[in-house]
Amino acid sequence: MLTNSDVAELTAFRHELHRYPEVSRQEDETAARVVAALGQLADRVVTGLGGHGVAAVFDSGKPGPSILFRSEIDALPIHEISTAPHRSLIHGVAHLCGHDGHSAILLGLARLLSRKRPSCGRVILMFQPAEEDGSGAAAVIADPHFADLHPDWAFSLHNMPGIKLGDCWLAPGPNCCASVGLKIEMEGKTSHAAQPDHGLSPGLAIAELIPALMALGSSRELSPDFRLVTITHALLGEPAFGIAPGHGEVWATLRTMIDARMESLKAQAVALAQTAAEKHGLRLTLSLHDDFAACANDPAATAQIAAALEALNIQHTPGALPMRASEDFGRFGHLPGCKSAMLMLGAGLNHPSLHNPDYDFPDDLIATGTQIFHRIARDMLG
Repeated sequence: MLTNSDVAELTAFRHELHRYPEVSRQEDETAARVVAALGQLADRVVTGLGGHGVAAVFDSGKPGPSILFRSEIDALPIHEISTAPHRSLIHGVAHLCGHDGHSAILLGLARLLSRKRPSCGRVILMFQPAEEDGSGAAAVIADPHFADLHPDWAFSLHNMPGIKLGDCWLAPGPNCCASVGLKIEMEGKTSHAAQPDHGLSPGLAIAELIPALMALGSSRELSPDFRLVTITHALLGEPAFGIAPGHGEVWATLRTMIDARMESLKAQAVALAQTAAEKHGLRLTLSLHDDFAACANDPAATAQIAAALEALNIQHTPGALPMRASEDFGRFGHLPGCKSAMLMLGAGLNHPSLHNPDYDFPDDLIATGTQIFHRIARDMLG
């Protein structure tokens, strides 16, 4: 069990991360803080995984499964409006998703494992970079140094406002959707607003394209056939009255419940963009961003979490799972031979929502999350 001193120090660590947030792929100082906090707790610490990832290994030296527990270390490019003493000191960047709290939980687990190593196998604590843009897990897995860390099991949690503090949502099967950002750029020719016929505007193409894209995925019920297309940004020329635009952009997020449906949705969206550009004589550039695989809970891994929750007398239900949101953790479940599962840990029924400028991770969850992960490790490795 964590001591009162542990909890105080872990809370201070969380607040330190919160004051100095870094966005995806820029987590250099955050990773250094994690390494410093780990100190000599682990048998081995691997740094620079997939960019700024840090892995702490606790090895029994005896045969047994490798179990990975993951947290995220990146923040969001959103300005925080909190008045908390530990509010962000970096303008326009803040930990508004709770990755600072998740990392404090993993550090708490490191403290407990340092006092009693697993009886068999090993535990890997993965402080993952770049979750928010969907690139981190893939980069970690592709890193040559990860081959030696290949897990048999992978577990994670995410705090979730709207659930009673400390209660959980957990269910086998689909947990979070696959998603990808499609950036569509159309180039024509700028002209004077008095002579639009001397130019070539992408305005009509964009006006036709937006509703066509949205119609590709207008479903609302979560099922294997779920598809959703959300227009997140549109741009047409310069903000001026004297210029007829020559450049336009449409940004759309494509979302499916399962990976198998994503390729078809991408192909249809790309075809619509190509048709619109060709119809209006525009040059087209397409690019994909924030690519998230679907996150599904393996039944056996889910059962391990459920057993830990029941042993700790923590309430859990399927709640509103699966969710439309995406989570980079899904890629660990794609590893050959790896069973993975994620639980949603309640941050409070009326707590500000994730990614809101007034969100802050509830410190009370640090001990709860640590207990859950530690119980899983104990149950599986002794």
